[in-house]
Amino acid sequence: MENRWSSPFVRRLALREWLALFVSLLALVAALGWQNGLGRLDQSLYDLFLSASSKPVRDDIIIVAIDDYSIAELGRWPWPRIHHAELINKINRAQPLAIGVDVILSEPEIPDAQGQRPGDESLAAVLQRSQRTVLPVVMMSAGQGLIAGLPTPALAQATRALGHIDLEHDSDGVVRSVFLREGQHGVWWPHFAEALIAIGTGRNTKNTHHAAEPQIGMPDEWSRADQIHIPFESGIGQFPTVPYISVLRDEVPASFFQNKYVLIGATALGMADSYPTPVSGSSGAMPGIEIHANVLSALLNNHHITIPPAWKTALFNLMPVFMVLLGYLLLSPRLSLLGMAGWIFITLLASYLSLRAGMWLPPSAAILVLILSYPLWSWRRLEAAITYLGQEFIRLDSEPHLLPEPPAPKSKEVVDVLTQRISAMKRAARRVRDLRQFVSDSLDSLPDATLVTGIEGNIVLANRHAIEYCRLLGYPQVTGASILPILACLSTPKPLGQQFNTSFQWADLLDLQQAANLVDGIAVHDAQGHDLLIKSAPTYSSATLLTGWIVSIIDISTVRAAERSRDETLRFLSHDMRGPQASILALLELQQETSSALPLEELFARIEKASRRTLGLADNFVQLARAESDEYRLEEMDFHDLLFDAADEVWSLAKNKHITVEVDNAYDDCPVNVDRTLMTRALINLLSNAINYSPEHTTIHCAVTRQDQQIICSIRDQGYGIAPEDQARLFRRFQHMESPDLARHDGVGLGLVFVKTVVERHHGDINFTSAVGQGTTFTVLIPACPAV
Repeated sequence: MENRWSSPFVRRLALREWLALFVSLLALVAALGWQNGLGRLDQSLYDLFLSASSKPVRDDIIIVAIDDYSIAELGRWPWPRIHHAELINKINRAQPLAIGVDVILSEPEIPDAQGQRPGDESLAAVLQRSQRTVLPVVMMSAGQGLIAGLPTPALAQATRALGHIDLEHDSDGVVRSVFLREGQHGVWWPHFAEALIAIGTGRNTKNTHHAAEPQIGMPDEWSRADQIHIPFESGIGQFPTVPYISVLRDEVPASFFQNKYVLIGATALGMADSYPTPVSGSSGAMPGIEIHANVLSALLNNHHITIPPAWKTALFNLMPVFMVLLGYLLLSPRLSLLGMAGWIFITLLASYLSLRAGMWLPPSAAILVLILSYPLWSWRRLEAAITYLGQEFIRLDSEPHLLPEPPAPKSKEVVDVLTQRISAMKRAARRVRDLRQFVSDSLDSLPDATLVTGIEGNIVLANRHAIEYCRLLGYPQVTGASILPILACLSTPKPLGQQFNTSFQWADLLDLQQAANLVDGIAVHDAQGHDLLIKSAPTYSSATLLTGWIVSIIDISTVRAAERSRDETLRFLSHDMRGPQASILALLELQQETSSALPLEELFARIEKASRRTLGLADNFVQLARAESDEYRLEEMDFHDLLFDAADEVWSLAKNKHITVEVDNAYDDCPVNVDRTLMTRALINLLSNAINYSPEHTTIHCAVTRQDQQIICSIRDQGYGIAPEDQARLFRRFQHMESPDLARHDGVGLGLVFVKTVVERHHGDINFTSAVGQGTTFTVLIPACPAV
């Protein structure tokens, strides 16, 4: 039965958690996006984006400022309207496109002593002649409701057009938009800037509102239409501005106003006509006349900011949340976090670019939900992971333990569920570490190089023998590497138990279909001449799924050498030792026939020779077997004594060939720790070879010296020498150094093998120099006994 906390259950649980979060967060972001902005948060982003996208102002909009300098020159406000008439008259002579006067003129001028109002009359006359001027309409509160604050009837009749100058204040008091049409009682007025454009472009501006009188005491609903957000193109004081007094004094050339829109309005600090805007920043409030200049510039550029319908804003905010939630299901936690941050940036960038294009898409709903989504999803995933791990740890804790461990101390403390799960996790983690250490130690204790790989052959574990061998092959980094290139360094692979012509690739070693055919392993050679056997075995998970392979590299050089030695011995027994015995039998059969019988003396001589040859061969085998054994009886003695003993043993052999064996009488002590019998036998073999392969009436020179911590023994003859092609096989078994010019000897080729074995077992070394016709010198090096 499948455990309910197994992987499929976890996946189903994660999918249910994700679906619940997916539906709830999409519903939340849709509801927030439907609000078309989340108050101060979106307003702050709007202001920030708008401030970052400033553009150069138009040069055809001029502001004539009622500034502090002009007030200081002309006196306190309000000024006589004769000044306005004179100003408009001077500007009008320069042929501007339109003149906008942002000054409230809803009350008549105070009459003089004769009851006349010369300023109103002069201003009305100038306006009548100009036909380029727009006067303002303002929304006023009369105590019983809102009314339209129009200029005096005379001025309203004389001016070319009227335009309202009302600004829309958002909840934070910042001016971000205006209505292009406002009105009451069915009478509509265009915005101040729109009226200026109508004059500048020559459109008809005589509307019914010229006949409208102020409706004092008749409250009615104030109507607005065609709202636009102002795309402020710059900060405060960026439009070309000249002081009011400078125009009156003719300090500004008339050509400065030609074909320009001229706006007349207050910029002085004490005139209370300044408002906060998105681009005001730390500069304070922006004068109303500059706000109207920005509206005029936007309308002239046909560029203004619109607010889309609520469904578009909701859809805009839904998209990034949808993508991020989809990423939570498909991506890792790290990539999900990076994806969330990326979509936040993309959402802000899209909102900024849309604002520059003329549409404001508030992004705060998506940003808030995205920031909220990651901790919510992480919390639910963490909760599911803790629940699953807790159940698994408890289940693991209840299973039989593979390794012995001390009994857990009993505690009477009452602990909560989380503490219990943490304790179970600690025990499970400790057991995993102990098991891993156990596996690592077991792997290292194996005598052969062993590697554990994944399914594709990537090495995940290796014991120290495998690491050392891979480094020898030129692979210093074993873990993580592929085993196939390492095995490819080995030569002549041959599957054992298969036909000789069977094709084989190293990838077959990691193929389940080939496992049965390769059960005996692969025999190979490496660059060092070692004989190796490669074996592989599949490993499976608890669910019987293939997880990887265990590959063993077994050095069978000793086994192969023993097999070769066995074969050589069998060949020797079948030939060399069988030969003398066959000769004896043949002599006995011949002796039975009278016609072929030999004299008894010759018969016994031949039988003796064959028997002695057989005995010599057997003795060589016995001596070599003892040399290769570990039963060495070491004793300390002087190497000179060993050499003298060996020289005495071969005296009769040398005498028969008239050969002199000379041993230097050195006075230095040459103490060595050796097996006397075996070392003497080795020296006898060297001297016998020197005698056998030397012509008569020659001398063999022997010397023993001490150099540092080594005893050096040299045996030099005046013999025939050894040919270069024979020198390489000099210390091999059953190798005869023969030549047509030399007499045949009865040896079987074990003498020098015996010598080399004895010397090397004494931690020494043997080498030689030889040249054909110039003799041979053998040098034996043996460690000297340390001085006491």
